[in-house]
Amino acid sequence: MSSGRIPMTPRGYRLIQERLDHLKKVERPENVAEIETARAHGDLSENAEYTYAKNRQGEIEGEIKRLESWIALSQVIDPAKLNHAHIVFGATVELVDLDTDEELTYMIVGEHEADIKRGLLNVNTPIARGLIGKSESDEVTIPTPGGSRRFEILSVRYTAELPQSAAE
Repeated sequence: MSSGRIPMTPRGYRLIQERLDHLKKVERPENVAEIETARAHGDLSENAEYTYAKNRQGEIEGEIKRLESWIALSQVIDPAKLNHAHIVFGATVELVDLDTDEELTYMIVGEHEADIKRGLLNVNTPIARGLIGKSESDEVTIPTPGGSRRFEILSVRYTAELPQSAAE
């Protein structure tokens, strides 16, 4: 992952592509129309609508460039095509927190598709880094900013399906 590539699942790639398409096909044309409408109102130096529309144009173009960069650097990894005994990117991991007995399910995904509330764990987080390379039944202690956490790995699977907490 140090090669400058951005790991992501097919779902993450699709979401970025959909956002990029929406920006180019919907938001950019709407913004151009807003600029033209604001221009028609006359004096641009005191035209708040024009200033807002031009600022929004910069935001849209910046986001388009960022998404295009992510796509260009993407390394799409399909978890459904993986089969490892140990945890790697794309794994769905069921854990039990040994201090609270809480059962957790995480899918290790790319930074741009992570959403911890939905069980999508950023591959660069301390927990994900602490889990990578481990196997089912392992107990791990992972240092986190909030203190060390102890987990037992209940299962490791590779599937394109999202964890139940992440289902759309």
